[in-house]
Amino acid sequence: MPTLPITKRGADKLKAELHQLKAFERPAVIMAIAEARAQGDLSENAEYDAAKDKQGFVEGRIQEIEGKLSAAQIIDPTELHAEGRVVFGATVALQDEDTGDKVTYQIVGEDEADIKLSLVNINSPIARALIGKEQGDVAEVQAPGGLRRWEVISVHYL
Repeated sequence: MPTLPITKRGADKLKAELHQLKAFERPAVIMAIAEARAQGDLSENAEYDAAKDKQGFVEGRIQEIEGKLSAAQIIDPTELHAEGRVVFGATVALQDEDTGDKVTYQIVGEDEADIKLSLVNINSPIARALIGKEQGDVAEVQAPGGLRRWEVISVHYL
């Protein structure tokens, strides 16, 4: 399995979710299954079916997170020395050349991407266009509304 880049914050978030699933969700599901079994006939027991479905979800998510963490390449943006270039983990301030709008994004892994928090997936079109750029460079991004040009105002490693 190839390595998956993830920030330290993103890895900590996945580890916290894994702990929640193993320490609380899994035991709660096991208890719900035991209680449903105690009610007798399992063939028409909706609580049992629901608990088994939830167990499948919890166990699947645990395996998914463990797989991601085992393949993770954890990157701490504060320790990057990319000499002003946009790389994974960098926080980039941009200005739209047409409208003058300014935005700031941090380039992160797919599990931690959240556009509302200005966290963009490394595989998104804007992140791919920005990788390797420096302050003053212009990145062209094919957006749903057409080609957009963004000037890199600053690059930080926060």
